[in-house]
Amino acid sequence: MPLDLPALDGAQLAVLNNRFEGIARKMANTLLRAGRSGVLNRARDFSACIVTADNQLLAAAESLPIHVLSGPDLMAAAMQQFHPQLRKGDAFLHNSPYHGCSHPADHSILVPVIDDEGIHRFTVVAKAHQADIGNSIPTTYHGTARDVYEEGALIFPAVKVQQDYLTNNDIVRMCEMRIRVPEQWKGDFLAMIGAARIGEREVLALGREIGWNQLETFKTRWLDYSEERMADAISKLPSGTRIATSTHDAIAGTPEQGVQIKAQVAVLADEKKIIIDLRDNIDALPCGLNLSEACARTSALIGVFNSIEHTVPKNAGAFRRVDVRLRENCVAGIPRHPTSCSAATTNIADRVCAATQAAIAELAEGFGMAEVGAGLSPASGVVSGVDPRTGKVFINQLFLGATGGGATAHNDAWLTYLHAGNGGLCFIDSIELDELCQPIWVRSRRLLPDTEGAGRLRGASSLEVEFGPVNCAVDVAFVSDGMLNGPKGVRGGETGGCSRQYRRNRDGTLVEVEQVNVLHLHNGETLVSITSGGGGYGKPSERDRALVRHDIAEGWITPERAKSVYGL
Repeated sequence: MPLDLPALDGAQLAVLNNRFEGIARKMANTLLRAGRSGVLNRARDFSACIVTADNQLLAAAESLPIHVLSGPDLMAAAMQQFHPQLRKGDAFLHNSPYHGCSHPADHSILVPVIDDEGIHRFTVVAKAHQADIGNSIPTTYHGTARDVYEEGALIFPAVKVQQDYLTNNDIVRMCEMRIRVPEQWKGDFLAMIGAARIGEREVLALGREIGWNQLETFKTRWLDYSEERMADAISKLPSGTRIATSTHDAIAGTPEQGVQIKAQVAVLADEKKIIIDLRDNIDALPCGLNLSEACARTSALIGVFNSIEHTVPKNAGAFRRVDVRLRENCVAGIPRHPTSCSAATTNIADRVCAATQAAIAELAEGFGMAEVGAGLSPASGVVSGVDPRTGKVFINQLFLGATGGGATAHNDAWLTYLHAGNGGLCFIDSIELDELCQPIWVRSRRLLPDTEGAGRLRGASSLEVEFGPVNCAVDVAFVSDGMLNGPKGVRGGETGGCSRQYRRNRDGTLVEVEQVNVLHLHNGETLVSITSGGGGYGKPSERDRALVRHDIAEGWITPERAKSVYGL
């Protein structure tokens, strides 16, 4: 880097930031339009970002928070560690949770952007959740896998899949032999390659247009500016230390009382710094709930960003002001191989986020956020089988619906938040498209009244979805949380609706089923999935009377609940 950096004014910073974010959006648009699986082309469970040559997150427009806040930086560092001599035309497949990826289901393509002088300038990252990755059971979330071997996923720690822009088909054949619907995976793989190459092309064009020194200056100035914005936001918080907890339901491989996640959050307003200590949590468990390092760091950061001024840029500059403290071999820390991190992006990650933002809410009125609903209900399950219309095997994750939004200090919940790591960015599936693409029918999808997290600001209501196979049998895999430990409110707010799941037999009777399951449904049977709501913020008695009447008129709550809970 030159010692004397050319000056950039605020307008130039804004323009160049938009240019980089525009590149990330072009990459994301490629994934949406070219992805083969419904996970990509209907649900939009993917992300695209740009990392600097020294492995700092620079731009990640409209990406899922759990995918990008931490992870791309760690993956890019692993790429450089394993491949010290990067060359133009290289591309790397990465999904190792032990080397920076979120979890094995998030296949990622990393492409180093090499300029005409052979200098590594940036790394572009295209990450796409996969419907199948070769797990031992037909799902990408193996919640009860005792280790990565039982989990069964193929693990790629920054493996070179392209050299001189040519694909190593040996690796592709390995995947095709292991993954259940290989043509679907290959379509998604090619979409990721295409997205990353578009990012590479656009960054190279920007460098030639603006000049690499100018872009180097922008990187430094923009990250410094983002740090200043974060410092200013933290300075407005009250100083203090709070410990908050959030508990995941017990499943096989966990303690009988469930997995309590503890976050100690210290706000040092004068120093403009936040410390989040996750080290006082239990050791890694013999199940798939353990967090990767990327998800442990990211879930804590999400809790912070949910609690402060929302316009603070989400990049490495802002992260400098947040110290996330982890330890090895912790359920919410840094995993050791062969610990399974199969469901690292969802269940425990949501609990870390919940504890972090609840601790900030406890510091003073007007800050923090209530708990978000627990994820991975059957409505977001992985459905598989043989389609009788074609005779072909199919597998896909459904996104038939989830609500889950927690109330903030200033607003009622974002209804379709889904879960903390998603941040409301995934799309909810079209019923018609899901019925067209898989041999299923959706009997109903409706919000349930009186399931909101009551409060001065209201949490989301629960959603009920009922679906089943058509002229065949299907398997539905899910790792549901929130049956016993629903989304808690803060500052007097109440708990949102808990999750439930039932099999409806052919005679119409309902039977409750286990929350971690690969449920085999026969023709004529359906699965009823009730998703978690979201916690409330503040005492329900303090809710504006006009808003309570509006909630009654809209069907969110009944008059009886308005009287008994809100005092209307």
